[in-house]
Amino acid sequence: MVRRPVAWIVALVLFAEALGVLAVNWFLGVVVDRQDMSLAGLDPDVMSVSSKAGGVVFALYFGLCGLVALLVALRDRAPAGFGKVLLISAAVVHALLGAFAWGLIGWTAFLLMVVVLALIVLLLMTYDGRPEGPEPVGAGAPVSPPAAPTAP
Repeated sequence: MVRRPVAWIVALVLFAEALGVLAVNWFLGVVVDRQDMSLAGLDPDVMSVSSKAGGVVFALYFGLCGLVALLVALRDRAPAGFGKVLLISAAVVHALLGAFAWGLIGWTAFLLMVVVLALIVLLLMTYDGRPEGPEPVGAGAPVSPPAAPTAP
């Protein structure tokens, strides 16, 4: 009942997060490049390119996780193999980001990361392999061989 909507929401959130991470890192790279200042002797051009490259890498990662969630929503099947590992790693990344956000940014960023973490975990937990709906009659009953015919 809630499996597909959760998968759609997770896909949308991860795609939005990919764009947000890309935009923030690109902006930080432009700021570092325009200030033309050094941080502990590091080359500003290297810091600028590193920020932009990190933004692209994380945007691709979150975009790929969003693609897995989108495929789950379209197929209405549990993620398997690499897709499941990717979503589990995204949940771990959001848990770590939430922990860092609490200390560095504040409780609102922590709450956002926990909500995304909860959505990913809910997506992974709602697809438990059982079909949705009532259980068919006779399901779970042991199968016994047919009885031998008796003579009249």
